[in-house]
Amino acid sequence: MRLLAARLTDLLFELSIESPLARSKTSSNWLKEHFDDPYVKQAQKDGYRSRASYKLLEISKKDRLLRPGMTVVDLGAAPGGWTQVAMQLVGEEGTVVASDILAMDSIADVTFVQGDFNEQAVYDQIVAALGGEKADLVISDMAPNLSGNKAVDQPAVIYLAELALELAGKVLTSKGVFIAKLFQGQGFDPFVLEVRKMFNGVSIIKPEASRSRSREVYLVAKGLKAN
Repeated sequence: MRLLAARLTDLLFELSIESPLARSKTSSNWLKEHFDDPYVKQAQKDGYRSRASYKLLEISKKDRLLRPGMTVVDLGAAPGGWTQVAMQLVGEEGTVVASDILAMDSIADVTFVQGDFNEQAVYDQIVAALGGEKADLVISDMAPNLSGNKAVDQPAVIYLAELALELAGKVLTSKGVFIAKLFQGQGFDPFVLEVRKMFNGVSIIKPEASRSRSREVYLVAKGLKAN
């Protein structure tokens, strides 16, 4: 993992910078696409903070992965779209612990831990918030700030998924579920193989709410194997 982190740092230095004109045109196109998006409009109506909420709703619906009374850890939670769905589905008897390096507006009955969960102090806060219990699910919609350069973005996405997987291995129950965002590309297959070694079942899902042109998919791993 240290080697991957070092490689990621090297790649960031190699990133070429777009011209201001190109950035402006790209930003304008993105904003138009964003506000014309039916999921963005629906999120505003439903009170969700992000269109990503519908991705988790779809992922969970098929096998009822999120159920009342469950304990969930949401990594990379801000702005809170997945956290809202998790809290909605586990209900008052459930527990949701959300974490992000960014600040996030509070959500009723959710414990939020701000900081890098790869740091021991932040990890300890997450574990403390679980109150001595193991989690039923660890969910991660984390993604780096994408540059558009696949040589930089892809390793960064895999690195974040590896960090989430490491935490999942520590806090999940034996029947626990791990859900993580991935991009198809270099490092994807080796990461999936790594997850298969840890879990009894692994599937890859492309929710309808994911944009068709995006390489984004979600890994769903069930049944954490005994160490």
